[in-house]
Amino acid sequence: MTTIGRGTAAHLEKVEAPGSMLTRTAARALAVLRISTGFVFLWAFFDKTFGWGFATPAERAWVNGGSPTKGFLSGVEVGPFQGFFHGIAGDSWANWLFMLGLLGIGLAFVLGIGMRLAAGAGVVMMALMWAAEWPLDRTTGAGEPSGSTNPVTDYHFIYAVAGIVLALTYAGHTWGLGRWWASLPIVQKNRWLI
Repeated sequence: MTTIGRGTAAHLEKVEAPGSMLTRTAARALAVLRISTGFVFLWAFFDKTFGWGFATPAERAWVNGGSPTKGFLSGVEVGPFQGFFHGIAGDSWANWLFMLGLLGIGLAFVLGIGMRLAAGAGVVMMALMWAAEWPLDRTTGAGEPSGSTNPVTDYHFIYAVAGIVLALTYAGHTWGLGRWWASLPIVQKNRWLI
């Protein structure tokens, strides 16, 4: 039989049931995750818009007539949705939806507002990008290695789960505008806007 020390036993008595307590340290860690995740989306938006030379060279920037979706979607070489993604690559509506999604999700996460809406949009965006990369295939249509390292849990899945966790834990309340946002009358009447 294991003996629990007096300090440990006292600590266990103070532990609440899951879901009833969030420590200050945990709230701050979630705030860092929220801001970092938001920055990933915002960085992608600004790099694709202005061509800062990381993923997008200046000559392919959106402001210089480039397409934020053409390069990625026209390069899809795996999966059952190749034809669909090739067909929408570079379409104006696809560019606008993708860029508005990056901007909206990024701003919502960084500011800590509209977290549920941002998480839902993030899940949809990540699911579509996962389908485009189709990590289930080990080889491309041409028989080349696809580069897939994990058929299920890749960065798309992690970003989607992170967004859900951030929304469900009210991560926007710490180091963000979440409390203020939640107090707005329109948000009080429409809780899905939290």
